[in-house]
Amino acid sequence: MAEKKTVKKAAKATSSATTAAKKAPAVKKAAAAKKAATKAVKAPAKKAAKAPAKTAARADKAPAKASTAPASGNGGTAPRRPAKVAVAVAAKPQAPTPRSKYKIVQYKTDSNTGRPILPKGYRPDPEEEYMSPLQLEYFRQQLLQWREDLVEESKQTIENLKDEVRDVGDEAERATRETENSLELRTRDRYRKLISKIDSTLKRVDSGDYGYCVDTGEEIGLDRLSARLTAERTLDAQERWEHLQKQMGD
Repeated sequence: MAEKKTVKKAAKATSSATTAAKKAPAVKKAAAAKKAATKAVKAPAKKAAKAPAKTAARADKAPAKASTAPASGNGGTAPRRPAKVAVAVAAKPQAPTPRSKYKIVQYKTDSNTGRPILPKGYRPDPEEEYMSPLQLEYFRQQLLQWREDLVEESKQTIENLKDEVRDVGDEAERATRETENSLELRTRDRYRKLISKIDSTLKRVDSGDYGYCVDTGEEIGLDRLSARLTAERTLDAQERWEHLQKQMGD
């Protein structure tokens, strides 16, 4: 009986060993199949991750090639970048600081016109109040005197033309006189325009706008007004206005 039991135990042990031996390759095959599956899952992910990087790199390289393409067509030289241009910004003119004290010039007033009577030898002084009644009267007198001189010269030009028409010489003398008459007529036309300009300036004196720029309202200045009695603009405003007129003419 004991021998039969041992034989049965030995048979069971051998059968378990054979089943274990049979199962071992199956376990190994299952492990290998799992590894292959994990590799198959990881491989597309890696390829998918690498693919956008490669396409992005190609996309980055493409504009570089496109930018270098025109250079090869222009003798192999790279296109120059436009140079930076420095733009000067003009500062806004500051208004003159108001003065508290001015030079006072004593004068008398005409009872008929109510205008100041200019003292003998008077000339406008920067220390005085700008465009005071005395300064306005000074420039009024200057404009009136200038207008009177122009009217007198214009009359003299007309008289000269009348005398030359009566006395006619030979053809050479007539041609010379015609040239002189043409010049005198141009001068007379210039006087006519100046007289019209003086009249409009006298109106600005009466209204109290004389001495101030018609564009900006700034003070024109005594020096500029003394040099050009009919000035309506400051030097900067006059340059801008002339430049604008030139552009409109072109």
